[in-house]
Amino acid sequence: MKFEVYNINPVPKPRQTRSAKWKKRACDQRYYRFKDEIRFLGVTVPESGFHVLFVLKMPLSWSKKKRNSMRHIPHCSRPDKDNLEKALLDAIYKEDSSVWDGRVSKVWGDEGRIIIISGIGSDWIKGFLDEHNEILTG
Repeated sequence: MKFEVYNINPVPKPRQTRSAKWKKRACDQRYYRFKDEIRFLGVTVPESGFHVLFVLKMPLSWSKKKRNSMRHIPHCSRPDKDNLEKALLDAIYKEDSSVWDGRVSKVWGDEGRIIIISGIGSDWIKGFLDEHNEILTG
């Protein structure tokens, strides 16, 4: 098992609209800068057996007491974890349909970061399905 830490503020993939081609929305611009930074740093995610931990920066408006109590606590508000994952995978893969097994979490932190843990075995899936063949055939 190995891990890589990238000091990048995570950005969710925005909802794509037809007008995004000519409107320069701030969320689209942030997303495209995020994709460029991911590619520039050479971030990689394997097709299986990974865990991505998105560390989202706490607002500066929070008190020191609140910041201390929320550090490394699960982030249970927007952006959704699937939109964060979608933005990351779209930046890395031209076609991300080959990614079939991975886990994503998001927590509060002092600075935005993306931590990618790879080498987490996914061999248990084959063993489970071999043992419970009726799930697939039934």
